[in-house]
Amino acid sequence: MQKQTSTARKVINVLLIVAIIIVMIVAAATTTPETVTNSLWALVPPVIAIVLALVTKEVYSSLFIGVVAGALLFSGFSFEGTVTHVFNDGIVAVLTDTYNMGILIFLIILGIIVALMNRAGGSAAFGEWASTHIKTRVGAQLATILIGILIFIDDYFNCLTVGSVMRPVTDKHKVSRAKLAYLIDATAAPVCIIAPISSWAAAVSGFVEGENGISLFIQTIPYNFYALLTLVMMIAMVISKVEFGPMALHEKNAIQKGDLYTTEERPYANSENEKVSPKGTVADLLIPIISLVVCCVIGMLYSGGFFSGVSFVDAFAGSDASIGLMFGSFFGLIITLILYLARRVLSFHECMECIPEGFKAMISPILILTFAWSLKAMTDSLGAKDYVAAIVQNSAAGMMNFLPCIIFLIAVFLSFATGTSWGTFGILIPIVVSVFAGSDPKMMIISMSACMAGAVCGDHCSPISDTTIMSSAGAQCDHLNHVTTQLPYALVAALVSFVAYIVAGFTRSAVFSLVVGVAMMLFLILFLRKDIHNKHVIEKN
Repeated sequence: MQKQTSTARKVINVLLIVAIIIVMIVAAATTTPETVTNSLWALVPPVIAIVLALVTKEVYSSLFIGVVAGALLFSGFSFEGTVTHVFNDGIVAVLTDTYNMGILIFLIILGIIVALMNRAGGSAAFGEWASTHIKTRVGAQLATILIGILIFIDDYFNCLTVGSVMRPVTDKHKVSRAKLAYLIDATAAPVCIIAPISSWAAAVSGFVEGENGISLFIQTIPYNFYALLTLVMMIAMVISKVEFGPMALHEKNAIQKGDLYTTEERPYANSENEKVSPKGTVADLLIPIISLVVCCVIGMLYSGGFFSGVSFVDAFAGSDASIGLMFGSFFGLIITLILYLARRVLSFHECMECIPEGFKAMISPILILTFAWSLKAMTDSLGAKDYVAAIVQNSAAGMMNFLPCIIFLIAVFLSFATGTSWGTFGILIPIVVSVFAGSDPKMMIISMSACMAGAVCGDHCSPISDTTIMSSAGAQCDHLNHVTTQLPYALVAALVSFVAYIVAGFTRSAVFSLVVGVAMMLFLILFLRKDIHNKHVIEKN
């Protein structure tokens, strides 16, 4: 049976490659660089990368093929132009971008801090402490959700921190790595997009011209149905012990067999064998994390000019997440090193050994991020932004009540295809504001919310999303396992959110629309629970 499945997969892979070749031949024969730009062809490269990744289970090669496809279309299938565009305008450009480099430095430093906390025994001590207070799988998952909600300052910071803190606890209670990755991902972007003090709030306010960005952001929170319903769905499913789709198999294997991975790909499976200091305490985990949070907040305020006389709100609205997180993580690392050396938990030599360890732990996410950013550069060069902007502006006339749900779908597709939620609402929010500013403020708020919710939803689903990649790294879960198990959950939340935006378009009531969405979500969970109970997919525990 396994041999037949392997053969079928190989056949599908071959057919897919043939289909991609045919598409590219058609493009070469029927298009020119002028006809490709600002057209549907601009979205073909990310679609190729995503489909390849999901079918072949090979992330790096799939992303690179998507990058090459974008360069081929941009250069008119010129060999020299393709190579030049891939490297000069793609890989080299994204790696020399100051914002991207700041994020990569932040990831490396965070990886080093996590390695230090593990070597110092802080994570192990917290795991032992938690084992006396968290008695069940449900409790372990709810604790993960709670910590994810509390770390709302930034989604990158959330992903890696929550993973390093809760991984020992969820492992002990046999929560699969795929489920842990989902809990991390579902409390990263969905929480940040409804937190007024976060790097996301700062980013959104920066895209609003001629309006008070932070004020508008706060007004959009009650209408951000995808974020709110994702939290409702996640908590309800954990409490009711409902799993479906590929996640059900991962959880079943974790509960019945103690297999946290299910598939052959087992990232960091031998990390438990690392040396751990016997002197570690819970404080050796809490102090570095608290220091990171405080330093990152101060770093973001600094980047916004707070210490130069700018008000707190304006400083946060004008902050640069890349600079703030980079500076904050650096000083968090310094505090962590001083703490461990002063307490003699680790020697100076042991601390220095953690630097390459932390760097190595981040190599896979950094490589995926580099290719994902390069793919975004390809879509930008092909004019994907202008193409989508034209669709939104054309749909505004004659479909006013349905506009929020239309914007939601467009944002989902764009964010899924490009792997960037910030880029998506950076494109759509200025359009929405220009269409409704001064004429229909209420519809502007609802449409902005739909744009932000759709961007987070597409980001949540996309295998090339940086947040999705970071969630996999934080949970130490195979990336494609995380993508395939999370996708059905995200699609259910997306469906309910779509209905809620239809209701909001007609009623313009956040409360009524959210009540309808929550009721629909709980009904679906009860239905799924009954169906799963009848099929005995997962044992009660």
